[in-house]
Amino acid sequence: MARKTDTWEILSAPDLDWQDATQAIRAGQQRTHQQEHSEVLYPTSSFVFKSAAEAAAKFGGEEAGNIYSRFTNPTVSMFEERLAALEGAERCLGTSSGMAAILATSMALLKSGDHVVCSRNVFGTTHVVFEKYLKKFGVETTFVSLTDIGGWKAALRENTRFLFLETPSNPLNEVADIRALADLAHENGSLLIVDNCFCTPILQKPLSLGADLVIHSATKFLDGQGRCIGGAVAGSNALVEEVFVFMRSGGFTMSPFNAWVFLKGLETLPIRMKAHCEQALALAAWLKEQDWVEKVYYCGLPEHPAHELASKQQKGYGGVISFKVKGGRKEAWALVDNTEWISITANLGDTKTTMTHPATTTHGRLSEQEKQLAGISENLIRICVGLEDIEDIKQDLLRGAARIA
Repeated sequence: MARKTDTWEILSAPDLDWQDATQAIRAGQQRTHQQEHSEVLYPTSSFVFKSAAEAAAKFGGEEAGNIYSRFTNPTVSMFEERLAALEGAERCLGTSSGMAAILATSMALLKSGDHVVCSRNVFGTTHVVFEKYLKKFGVETTFVSLTDIGGWKAALRENTRFLFLETPSNPLNEVADIRALADLAHENGSLLIVDNCFCTPILQKPLSLGADLVIHSATKFLDGQGRCIGGAVAGSNALVEEVFVFMRSGGFTMSPFNAWVFLKGLETLPIRMKAHCEQALALAAWLKEQDWVEKVYYCGLPEHPAHELASKQQKGYGGVISFKVKGGRKEAWALVDNTEWISITANLGDTKTTMTHPATTTHGRLSEQEKQLAGISENLIRICVGLEDIEDIKQDLLRGAARIA
């Protein structure tokens, strides 16, 4: 049932029992007295008060309401409520980027002397944040194999504050057993934080599998068209509140315009993810048959070592494939450079097919030893399969492969 305030009508309570496709379009929507159909964009830095007393009450927390867009903004709030509904979270917080979500969460939950266990197979910049920057403040991180439960268990300490992972992993499509790692974390008094960027809540809901927080780069599939930078943290109200308090001071804030774009992106997320999955599975099967391909990494393939696990905890296998060409960097670059229209960019989650060479881009700041441990070889290419005709994607890859010396 709709609720009304002095300014707007809130059309969807967060506990409505809708399916994902409906949540993605209707959850969190607010409507002003103008009765607009599309969500309103509030491009304002601050909000005015009726009196000094009202200002004092809102600043003091005795009265709810918007104060300043670094804290809250109605457009951002709509995005947060919608994503929270999709993830099955009590609360969601929008941030300025996916990395801002990771750093804000770390700054809010960690202190000097704490310990983190993180999978090796994370986005390269995530690795840098834990290994280089948090280390400066006395936080130690142990990196382990994503799929080795024994390795995770052995790495735990009394001061381990949280376990951090992304699944499927970037770029090798390894899959973690979220339920098993959640149980392991909780037995140790630690939290489990899952980067859900590759799957989105349409394909995977980590909170329902025991995770405590979910991280998103909204820049990727949530937007879906490569338009804006943003991130999000979702989970219990208590944990997200800790991150919010830090963000209120730290300023890792999502802009209202970007939130409005993400709202539009969420509306088509279910149908886009279905198409991405279909396209990626078809391309992965085709790549396996090419004589210039050494190996394909996609958890949707039956021979993938985690295919059975992915089938249990995901509703689909996602849109990201990695594969090794026969040869090394020279051959990989030749393929990338001689395609005609596939976008050479490190972004992913776009309607446009994108391709990158992880060893020199997304994971380029890792040491050679770190790359080796993470499986990032010189002949590895990552492709995020877009929504163009699949036969056209194949033909462009063949153009690139024809130039491999």
